[in-house]
Amino acid sequence: MLGPSTSTKLSLLKRAATRGLATPASQLKPTAQNAAQAISTNWKGTSATGGTAKNFIGGEFVESKTDRWLDVVDPSTQTVLNKVPETTNEEFAQAVDSAEQAFKTWSKTSILTRQRVAMELQRLIRENGDALASSIVLEQGKTLGDAHGDVLRGLQVVETACGIAGNLMGEKLEVSKDMDTYTRRVPLGVCASVAPFNFPAMIPLWTIPLATATGNTLVLKPSERDPGAAMIIAELAQRAGLPPGVLNVVHGTVGTVNNICDHPSIKAISFVGGDKAGKHIYERGTKNEKRVQANLGAKNHAIIMPDCNKNLALNSIVGAAFGAAGQRCMALSVAILVGNTRSWIGDIVERAKKLKVSGGFEQGADLGPLISPQAKKRVEGLITSVEEEGGKIHLDGRNLVVPGYEHGNFVGPTVAECVTNMRAYK
Repeated sequence: MLGPSTSTKLSLLKRAATRGLATPASQLKPTAQNAAQAISTNWKGTSATGGTAKNFIGGEFVESKTDRWLDVVDPSTQTVLNKVPETTNEEFAQAVDSAEQAFKTWSKTSILTRQRVAMELQRLIRENGDALASSIVLEQGKTLGDAHGDVLRGLQVVETACGIAGNLMGEKLEVSKDMDTYTRRVPLGVCASVAPFNFPAMIPLWTIPLATATGNTLVLKPSERDPGAAMIIAELAQRAGLPPGVLNVVHGTVGTVNNICDHPSIKAISFVGGDKAGKHIYERGTKNEKRVQANLGAKNHAIIMPDCNKNLALNSIVGAAFGAAGQRCMALSVAILVGNTRSWIGDIVERAKKLKVSGGFEQGADLGPLISPQAKKRVEGLITSVEEEGGKIHLDGRNLVVPGYEHGNFVGPTVAECVTNMRAYK
């Protein structure tokens, strides 16, 4: 363990959001307006000009009959882009039934047929990467470069699914003259995927291609904050030849998640997101005898040793801490500076100051807004707590106003010197 005499702990805080009321679509900048109009015109399941997100059940994009709708808001301007439904219990049951019926035939389809769908899906994602990235910028707030990276990381999993055959091979062993043992890998059944807001394309693409290429069917619940990318992917999967019912998309919050955990026909759940939701899904799902994998949050530390490459270390710290506005499980929140590297705090601050904070479509933007005003309030509260608890703020990102985006959820890069008993560190 590194003692206080040899190390300094920096709580690298970056997120944010300024409060503001929802504004009409005309408040979007021209580039964003054009992207929003293209999404609404070209894609069946989503809208970015005030329409609704659809359920995708049995190969059809279906308007929900719910009376409960949630606003999907551009984090840069508070513009309401569309409304997402709390999928009703009846609609959820229809989605699971559709997946269950489709499994009867899809599970018996040859691996070559399933691979062909995956190959076509990866081609379509490449062709429509700009549309996916634009949806992410509008709904999630990432910079355009980060949004394309979101799509690329998901695409790599689709490419893995194209070569899935080797992973599906069984094994055979002769254990005695008259006895052989063998294993076979067979589809499990209806699976479910619950995706987070911070990677609206990548996480659905972690599950859709692998679940379907291995002969399973899937019910996907994207984040209610940014469902657009998932709806575009669902349409691309349909174009790629995925039969009706193999992929279904539902929406909502706690009620939909609980339905996923409780429905007896769902055999497995994959979750990526925060600790509280992940623990709930794991406990509730496993109690109902489902296989559950839950990828939760993280507290990432970088230990900077005196013999490291200084330039590489500084660039790595700044990129890992502030990229994607810090809204990713692999974001660096703490740097432990050992020995004479403690003198590098000023270098970190200078590099962080050079980062451009702006709307995701703006040229040269390094990081965009946080997902919501609530997220901004939380982060600014953590920065304030550093002052209150005796820490030192070397770079303060509070009260940042981005010209042209005065209502956006922005906080500038923040570097604070803390100890481990402070709230900002914890």
